Amino acid sequence: MTIARAVLPVVLAGAALGVASHVAAQPEGNATRGAALFGQCVACHAVEPGVHLTGPSLARVWGRRAGTVEGFTRYSEPLKRAALVWDAATLDRWLEDPQAVIPRNLMTYPGLKDARQRADLVAYLKAAAAGQAPPTAPGGRMMAAPPRPDLKTLGPERRVRAIRHCGDGYHVTTEDGQTVPFWEFNLRFKTDSSPLGPSRGRPVLASAGMQGDRASVVFASPEEISRMVEAKCP
Repeated sequence: MTIARAVLPVVLAGAALGVASHVAAQPEGNATRGAALFGQCVACHAVEPGVHLTGPSLARVWGRRAGTVEGFTRYSEPLKRAALVWDAATLDRWLEDPQAVIPRNLMTYPGLKDARQRADLVAYLKAAAAGQAPPTAPGGRMMAAPPRPDLKTLGPERRVRAIRHCGDGYHVTTEDGQTVPFWEFNLRFKTDSSPLGPSRGRPVLASAGMQGDRASVVFASPEEISRMVEAKCP
């Protein structure tokens, strides 16, 4: 027997013991408290199946291998290669320090150091995976990402007919005949290929910022952007 073969069972046994100890040390979680904590996560994650935001949907996360959510294409290579299955122990470790679990993954979350709060979040995710998540946080606030509008249904004042670039600005004309100028740094071009995105060839204007001086034009696909924008000064 080689040294490597002799050592391997010891290493695996130690790893298993470490996981078991980690599970044993976890406090019991509360899904209702976890629902309130999940409010910190809704900007990047949803618990509805197939709803991907900055991060993948967390529906049915329990027992699933990391990096395998259908329809989500933006995983880091280290996460895709990791043979990690989500359960109470792995989720707790991940929530505590994602970079320590899988170095160089793309999640920017710094980690949650409070063990009880992590246990509550894990309990919420387990309940959500079973379709039993508490629907509201204390005070009645819904614990889900704000509903996205169906961009195909927006009116003519939001549907973009033409975009003209001149100097340091864009002039956006909507289907109601109005033209609004934007400083070029304040106008973003985005795409939304989801079922809620705009119709092909009919981009829409979405306002942003509290002062009304910023906006996004949302297209159905990237190739539409260059076709729509015209460099032209009067």
